[in-house]
Amino acid sequence: MNLLHLRYAVEVSKTKSISKAAENLFMGQPNLSRAIKELEESLGIIIFERSSRGIIVTAAGEEFLQYARRILNQVDEMESLYRDGQRNRQKFSACVPRASYIAEAFVEVASQIDLKQPAEFYYKETNPMHTIDNVCSGDYNLGVVRYQEIFSEYFAQTFAEKNLEYRPVVTFSYLLLMSERSPLAKKENISGEDLQEGIEVLHGDPYIPSLSAAETKRAPSNDFSDKHIYMFERSSQFALLHANPNTYMWVSPIPQRLLDAYHLVQRPAFGSNAYTDVLIYRKDYLLTPFDQIFIAALRKKRAQLFENN
Repeated sequence: MNLLHLRYAVEVSKTKSISKAAENLFMGQPNLSRAIKELEESLGIIIFERSSRGIIVTAAGEEFLQYARRILNQVDEMESLYRDGQRNRQKFSACVPRASYIAEAFVEVASQIDLKQPAEFYYKETNPMHTIDNVCSGDYNLGVVRYQEIFSEYFAQTFAEKNLEYRPVVTFSYLLLMSERSPLAKKENISGEDLQEGIEVLHGDPYIPSLSAAETKRAPSNDFSDKHIYMFERSSQFALLHANPNTYMWVSPIPQRLLDAYHLVQRPAFGSNAYTDVLIYRKDYLLTPFDQIFIAALRKKRAQLFENN
């Protein structure tokens, strides 16, 4: 077994295809198949099962791949540290939900960049499962995962299986975000019936795609309207909410400066479910000073926005 074999196995698990992995690795498919077979024989386990649906990772294979990813991440980090003067390069990466308070925390991190040193900062907004995958693969060092409280046991088990550290950031109930010109803006108590005539704006990617339909149906829903607009980018959502007073969106608390900039208001409403945001990172990962600044900024934003709502 060598590092190349580890990279081969990780690439096959990522693509779920021997042919696609071989293409990505710039090698022939027979050579890759032979290398994977040699790796399995040397370990005494089956990593991949071949089926008509493609490549399936076995339970033993998933355990091996967790170790393989950690080893490769550490090797890549070591090489990066000493290659081409990279040792002084400032780095930060986080994969998070589309939440304005988290974006504000990232702004604080970015404000600490030393202009005299090289810097590479990555900030991606996406859904929970993509965040988990990105952190496990090492593409991002930190993640924030958002889920309904009813799924807390599922996610705790997922974090444990994937060898992830996790720290709760905040538990909260969604607020309704709308234009200050919305007919709902002046109502003291907003009910589900009030929302039926409006247009709900939603994030457009799946929330927990790995759950079964039966498990998903157990979750409480805020789906009061039969009219939906699916979007992916927060500033576009704010612009839409401002321009169309018939639209609304369920959100975590929004900083006041954004509400003022887009002439929006946020209101509590009947039927709002409990959600939790959780910080995750790999167990073998050592938090950097920029990571610590980000975590401290999350705590600060939590105190400013959530503890006053």
